[in-house]
Amino acid sequence: MIEGESGTERVMPPIHLARRDQRREIAAMLARAFFNDPVVCWIFPDAALRAKRLPRMFGMLFDGDAANGMRLVTPECDAATLWRAPGAARTGLSEMIRSAIPMLTIFGSGIGRALAVSDAIDAHMPSGDFWYLHIAGCDPAAQGRGLGGLAVRAGIERAADGRFPTYLECPLEKNLSFYQGLGFKITSEWDVPRGGPRFWSMLRPATA
Repeated sequence: MIEGESGTERVMPPIHLARRDQRREIAAMLARAFFNDPVVCWIFPDAALRAKRLPRMFGMLFDGDAANGMRLVTPECDAATLWRAPGAARTGLSEMIRSAIPMLTIFGSGIGRALAVSDAIDAHMPSGDFWYLHIAGCDPAAQGRGLGGLAVRAGIERAADGRFPTYLECPLEKNLSFYQGLGFKITSEWDVPRGGPRFWSMLRPATA
């Protein structure tokens, strides 16, 4: 429940595990949510190409996180979070090999920048076991309704369950306070090599 502006309680929609048949809708929503993200803008500097490739990129990420963690979405597919389970946060060699051809098709000439981001993310992950908030996005048309926070909190409750820390990296300084409000603390600040974007690593300690 969320307290509404009028003082009455507003019922928030339930979060559920994403179904395979929601793949296209979720990927399209995440493409809209991340269109102006500094990371994807660095990988795909051309806006027209970015609009074409992002749905395919998020479709690939949606598929990858099915085997490695958990995918949560609101009933109308206007907010979603993709999680990776403890021990599965880093991109393993076998996964890279399986994804090689799709990655080349999606990233094209931006493949070097995409790999630089992936390598930097892996290099800055904490040691030990943790739940990894891989992707969190809310449709721009649905922002301001608390759906993004709802999707993240649902993942913390379902996945972490207090037994493991929860980790994420954030490339937008303006979003740091949002995650801090959910219990995450900044652990480091770093830049992707070759003039790439800046990230903040954030960790939410285990509570059990």
